[in-house]
Amino acid sequence: MSAYTTIPVITYAKAAEAVQLTIDIGAERGLKLCATVVDPALSLVAYGRADGMTPHSVETSRRKANTAASTRKPSAEVLPELATALENGTGGLLTRIPGGVPIVIDDVLIGGLGVAGGPPAEDAKVAAAVLEAMGAASTGEA
Repeated sequence: MSAYTTIPVITYAKAAEAVQLTIDIGAERGLKLCATVVDPALSLVAYGRADGMTPHSVETSRRKANTAASTRKPSAEVLPELATALENGTGGLLTRIPGGVPIVIDDVLIGGLGVAGGPPAEDAKVAAAVLEAMGAASTGEA
């Protein structure tokens, strides 16, 4: 029995790519967005925001990324009946607001992306577009 495990994590370069794609795709759609990328252990890898973005979205993007990385599914897929318990039980670390997606490349979970700053449905669409542009697995509607 091994005394340790190995956990794949997203590289800074790939995380920074996701952040830049989020800002660029958001701008193309008339949105000022921010993006947070975390690894599977929920450690921050990269963060960036468009100039003029709403300040409260910073924390929202982090929570969306955490949710996607820890549950391995889009933040919007958290069951409604668990939403309050999830947020209260984690001290607000997780959320069910749309816009968080797991980052899976070559069938390996390497992190989570949280997109915030626009309407949640638009954040989710941008997150899905970022995954596609990165060559990551699609999770359907984020």
